[in-house]
Amino acid sequence: MIPRSFEYVSPTTLEQALTYLDEYGSNSKILAGGQSLIPLMKLRLASPKYLIDINRISGLDYILEGAEKDSSSIRIGSMTRHHSIETSSLLWRRAPIMPEAASMIGDPQVRNNGTLGGSLVHADPAADWGAVIIALGAKLKLRSSSGERRIDSDSFFVDSLTSAAKGNEILTEISFPVEKIAGGSYAKLERKSTDFATVGVAAQLALDASGNCERVGIGLASVAPTSVRATKAESILRWHEPTKARIEDAAKAAAEESRPMDDPLRGSAAYKRAMVRVFTERALTRALERAKRTEER
Repeated sequence: MIPRSFEYVSPTTLEQALTYLDEYGSNSKILAGGQSLIPLMKLRLASPKYLIDINRISGLDYILEGAEKDSSSIRIGSMTRHHSIETSSLLWRRAPIMPEAASMIGDPQVRNNGTLGGSLVHADPAADWGAVIIALGAKLKLRSSSGERRIDSDSFFVDSLTSAAKGNEILTEISFPVEKIAGGSYAKLERKSTDFATVGVAAQLALDASGNCERVGIGLASVAPTSVRATKAESILRWHEPTKARIEDAAKAAAEESRPMDDPLRGSAAYKRAMVRVFTERALTRALERAKRTEER
């Protein structure tokens, strides 16, 4: 099929794009990477009257590190492509969970065109980035013509395919802290190469000088109506030494917290819950290994 007819605009500044959003309202859609929106339009599951292409706006594609109190923070522009994240030496050094997750997204075409911000606003619970930014404790910056606001990653995903971004807002930046002794990992089970996750688990650990977990983040993908945080699993590790036994207990708790559904293509709820346990243990173990390596530097 082909999309229904629409008006196309291509602003060159963020202010112009926000003006279009105010003018066209709910009749418009933002085009970022287009890897989700264009297929929906071809199937006529989405039929905006106005398409606002923000690819010509400069200043929304960056990966930067800056000081934030006693730690560093990473700031990533919303129009940063998955491939740029996958190949970022800064992220491989300071937050390897990001490029690791990026490398598992779709195929090269999707990674070259798709954007971090576009994926997050689309809010597909089976997508990878939601679990990752939850594990990282990220904050998201949203701009409208009346100003900007920041929202925690835990509050950003409202429902399946529904984010907290309002119709007159554009997501412009994602930021998260990076502690000195920290490591993260993303582990994903997929039915076939380039598929959405059957189960995705993001884990981020920050250790104190004694080797105890000072901060723990565990995000789950594709096992609930939205990307979710495994809070009980986190509490098992927080302020404790991440021993093999504790990691196993945390993985079991994450499985119990998940809310998967039976799926004829990707397995039963019981199977997915079992895989949450397996992949949480894998992600936490790799995150711990990476955290220990940063401590040795």
